[in-house]
Amino acid sequence: MTARVLTGITTTGTPHLGNYVGAIRPAIAASRGAGVESFFFLADYHALIKCDDPARIERSRLEIAATWLAAGLDTQRVTFYRQSDIPETTELCWLLTCVTAKGQMNRAHAYKAAADANEAAGEETDAGVTMGLFSYPILMAADILLFNARRVPVGRDQVQHIEMARDVAQRFNHLFGQGKDLFVLPQAEIEESVATLPGLDGRKMSKSYDNTVPLFEGGAKALKEAVARIVTDSRLPGEAKDPENAHLVTIHDAFAAEAQRQSFHADLRGGLAWGEAKQRTVELIEAHIGPMRERYAALMSRPDEIEAILQAGAAKARAVAAPFLKELRQAVGLRPFAAVAQKQAAQAQARTALPVFKQYREADNRFYFKLSAADGSLLLQSQGFAEGREAGAWVKRLKTEGAAALAGAPVTLAEGVQRPAVEAALAALLAAEQA
Repeated sequence: MTARVLTGITTTGTPHLGNYVGAIRPAIAASRGAGVESFFFLADYHALIKCDDPARIERSRLEIAATWLAAGLDTQRVTFYRQSDIPETTELCWLLTCVTAKGQMNRAHAYKAAADANEAAGEETDAGVTMGLFSYPILMAADILLFNARRVPVGRDQVQHIEMARDVAQRFNHLFGQGKDLFVLPQAEIEESVATLPGLDGRKMSKSYDNTVPLFEGGAKALKEAVARIVTDSRLPGEAKDPENAHLVTIHDAFAAEAQRQSFHADLRGGLAWGEAKQRTVELIEAHIGPMRERYAALMSRPDEIEAILQAGAAKARAVAAPFLKELRQAVGLRPFAAVAQKQAAQAQARTALPVFKQYREADNRFYFKLSAADGSLLLQSQGFAEGREAGAWVKRLKTEGAAALAGAPVTLAEGVQRPAVEAALAALLAAEQA
């Protein structure tokens, strides 16, 4: 069975070595597995929540798209698109917003963190909180549910949002599914074995700490300069080093084969100088990312090529999203009036196909009624009544009580008609009356 996996890519900042090792490389490797249908999207609507600099948004989208393509993302195998190129996402976001409880959004981590920080600073709880920040989990739910992704790789800080997406999906299914699950309930997928690279100072590699090793930015020179700044201990050349507690070694090993790791560790224990160790680390990393950097530079010089790739990906994504959103619109009642007309016509046809009672007055001034089948053949005939309302009262009883009213009814079956045929006709009228 094929499992659909959806990965959102943040489009703020410039990718660094930690992003590549911790997210890009493992995600691309996973997309090549058997039984996987992978969707990757640039989360540029989400980026607007954090960034109000249009130039930075524009540049970051281009750099990140080029990075993933240069790193080997196979767009023939996966669906790669920009969130902002899929209008169905924002429409679904609104449908989900209409069934999402505000109290649930109050408990979202990002909002609570902002509210708590405001209160600690003595400010109004919602100071600086936009609806984008507040509703972020609903947009994330729309990203996931639009494609009914079963698996969503996320960091631990995003698990709550997957749970919220499940809750919203269940509520929508309950309200509008009519016994059918419109949405698949997604599962958060946390890859425990994915490496987290330390930065230059030993803390987690992050732009926030200004301790990153660039991936492509600045070329080989920037890579060498960054590795040279990695903090090591003060042991001199010839003195044994402890590879198990060296940040440089962690970075080296993220790119090394097992034999290379063992050799590097042994050389450090044997007194390899830190300067030489850094040079070997640079050469190892460069052997991996140097060819990618060349592809990256070529892509960055041809943004129209990246645009064409993303538009092709958007077309693939919308081929899935558009029919599904049409189904969801139908489910909530946003239907074309042509469909209403068709339904009315079908109901009218059903009514004309029903048996029919007819009341009339004969020359003897008495009132009668008869029941005819849908094809016009006579089923039963009443006796005459002095008052029209008496005939009408029996017709009403037969319509609303069905065959139960036949007992004692002043009627006779037409010649050749069996009682079951009359009971079936009355049952059809009763069902129509109750519909």
